[in-house]
Amino acid sequence: MKLKHIIPILTFLLLLSFTSATAQTSPLSTKSKKAASMFTEAIGYYDRKDFPKAIRILDKAIQEDPAFVEAFILKGDILSEEQYPREAIVQYKNGIAANPDFSPVIYFIVANVELLTGRYEDARKDYEKFLSYPDQPKEKQAKANKNIKSCDFGINSMAHPVPFKPENLGDSINSLYDDYINAVTADEQQLFLTRKLPRIHHVSTESTEFNEDFYKSVKTDSVWRRAVNIGAPVNTEENEGALCISPDGKYIFFAACNRQDGFGSCDLYWSKKTGDIWSDPENLGSVVNSSTWDSQPSFSSDGKTLYFASKRQGGKGSSDIWKTELQPDGSWSIPVNLGDSINTRFEEMAPFIHPDNRTLYFASRGHQGMGGYDLFYSRLDADGNWSTPVDMGYPINTYADEITLVVNAKGDVAYVSSDKLGGKGGMDIYSFKLYKEAQPVLVTYFKGVVFDKETKKRLEAEFELVDLATGKTVSRSSSDPVSGEFLLSLPTEKDYGLNVSRPGYLFYSDHFALRGESSKTKPFIYNVPLQPIKVGETVILKNIFFDTDKYDLKGESRSELAKLIQLLKGNPDIHIEISGHTDNHGSADHNIVLSRNRAQAVYDYLIVNGITQERLSFSGFGLTRPIDTNDTEQGRANNRRTEFKVVAQ
Repeated sequence: MKLKHIIPILTFLLLLSFTSATAQTSPLSTKSKKAASMFTEAIGYYDRKDFPKAIRILDKAIQEDPAFVEAFILKGDILSEEQYPREAIVQYKNGIAANPDFSPVIYFIVANVELLTGRYEDARKDYEKFLSYPDQPKEKQAKANKNIKSCDFGINSMAHPVPFKPENLGDSINSLYDDYINAVTADEQQLFLTRKLPRIHHVSTESTEFNEDFYKSVKTDSVWRRAVNIGAPVNTEENEGALCISPDGKYIFFAACNRQDGFGSCDLYWSKKTGDIWSDPENLGSVVNSSTWDSQPSFSSDGKTLYFASKRQGGKGSSDIWKTELQPDGSWSIPVNLGDSINTRFEEMAPFIHPDNRTLYFASRGHQGMGGYDLFYSRLDADGNWSTPVDMGYPINTYADEITLVVNAKGDVAYVSSDKLGGKGGMDIYSFKLYKEAQPVLVTYFKGVVFDKETKKRLEAEFELVDLATGKTVSRSSSDPVSGEFLLSLPTEKDYGLNVSRPGYLFYSDHFALRGESSKTKPFIYNVPLQPIKVGETVILKNIFFDTDKYDLKGESRSELAKLIQLLKGNPDIHIEISGHTDNHGSADHNIVLSRNRAQAVYDYLIVNGITQERLSFSGFGLTRPIDTNDTEQGRANNRRTEFKVVAQ
């Protein structure tokens, strides 16, 4: 945590002292003219930011008068500004010891620094001492009362720590410089990070310029390989930062500042991967980007929602979390503030939306925490409301600033960047087992390659995942145009229908029954063959549902039927036969009738929805055409199916 967030440098107290020393309208606490003269000289060095000389002069003034309160306070302010909080506390305490009633503001100042360094008990006592004086500024009283709550929260959190055993990701990921975690793909095979490397060394000024670039590491044999620069066109000679990647690994979003095509100080950009090549980054435009600061994007697994932090007008505080949605025409919606549940009148930033699309992790200075920025999580309910944020607890959160958190798809491992845990250099990346209460809904994934069933050529195809209970599209994605590879996140606790489609091909249907799955679920890894449209080809409709021994279409069938209607309307020359099939339970005659009635139910639905009956026919084959064994429940389930076959084109 930077001290400037919490330490009021040159407060009312010191301004009064400086005025007294220079204008001589009232005496300083010292009676020594020599000490007073030294103090005035030290102020001059302080004003010129020559802190070492100011400290040396103040030490001489204190040696001349060991009870010189203002000298102790100014020395404490300098040490605070130079990021030496513990040393600053000593000087403030020396000033208090010299004259405990010199000014109540000293107690407020030292309490702020004590809170900053995690000395909660001491900070609480000094805030209470400050508040014991009457007629103090209301703003400082409010801040003191708020910070007392942070002290109490910190004391309680440290007494009840959460599990936290961070592991450094090692030399393949971390360098001698600052490394910041950005993203991990849903299959945990790719990790993205930002690395801050020295660019130019100026001998004359003894300063170094830094350049921030994005790096990627690939996991093989359960080991992260050495991170490599992802290169142009995403990385440039300018700085890039705050990257996020879509769970399927196909899109990246990031922030870049002060660019010619920008609309504010920092803007959001995106790039798409085709094969191994990233496209030229594009600014998200003036609808998303404001005239101020927009950064820290996080893209959801539904393939359309982008969360980000912004300092734009209309927010609750100086930095809020917003969201925008990708529209069917490729444009972005007007950003919406996440509201009072998430945003406060202070700063919220660094959102990370988990692939479950329900759990948001973020950093905040406004919600009750341990002081500074703490990490929180909040969950989205069925009505679209965010729950009251929960602090992630000590020692994940400390007295210092904790800002960035990334959680894997399974929800059991989190990644942070920190310079407080030792490490290889400055900021290093660590992983740790995330305790149960803070875990999101388990997310598994479907991974493979789309290809032409006849030629084996790899294909780009559209994926649509539908929540069968609601009929709502959970996510949209596509396979890579070059490799045909795809990676689709599957949050558990729901049943899904999947449709894979491409013009000129029959669609592919699949079903994922994950309702009630709350334990670890193995990923689904297999390839998707797409069959070119031609006579004689058959598609199993895996998301057509009937109750046992009935033929009324269940509501969960609507999304699958919509895809079939879309295929028929998009290919008006196709004629199909719909067929029903059963397992071997029941008599052959009964199953023939049942399967025919089920096929007719689909036939009738298509006609009602605009498909002419001349293009349709239906049949029931009962148990006569099994595709699997009837000796197992899974085999019988596979045999109970509805199909369509292309009979004319």
